[in-house]
Amino acid sequence: MNIENLSRADTYNPRARRTTSLNSQKFPILNLVQMSATRVNLYQNVILSPFWNVNAHSLVYTTQGRGRVQVVSNFGKTMFDDELRPGQLLIIPQHYVVLKKAQREGFQYIAIKTNANAFVSQLVGKNSVFLSLPVDVIANVYRISREQARSLKNNRGEEHGAFTPRSQQQSYPGFSNESESETSE
Repeated sequence: MNIENLSRADTYNPRARRTTSLNSQKFPILNLVQMSATRVNLYQNVILSPFWNVNAHSLVYTTQGRGRVQVVSNFGKTMFDDELRPGQLLIIPQHYVVLKKAQREGFQYIAIKTNANAFVSQLVGKNSVFLSLPVDVIANVYRISREQARSLKNNRGEEHGAFTPRSQQQSYPGFSNESESETSE
């Protein structure tokens, strides 16, 4: 199985990313070692939807480009907030939330998972866990207004997995869209 073969991509968005997964469904021998792999190619300035690994730990190895990565524990403590470059790797424990943003040259990496059929859960977008929660629950849990909770729940609701920069998009610390202001001038 060649995980680098572009024609085998499981998900493809011409503006955002290409992702190829290799698990026991495609390659049954992986059941013996209880591992799977995902190859991700994020295009320039794309943000990968925040997610957590439901049933596996993950080892992320950067192959090309650079990516800003934030990892937060299940207690809300920031465990990692830095840039990954080619040849660097990062171990992400199960249940820790991960946010990745490709830099100008894009960000390519391979994630090796400790489960033959690893599963991730998205925090925002079309498959977000927030979409199933009532606005009042979100507002109470995060101690925010109903308007803010509604915005959190429905923001980027039609997109799935990876988000392309928006010119009106709000900037977050470490994840600003400085290249947008440079390209729009």
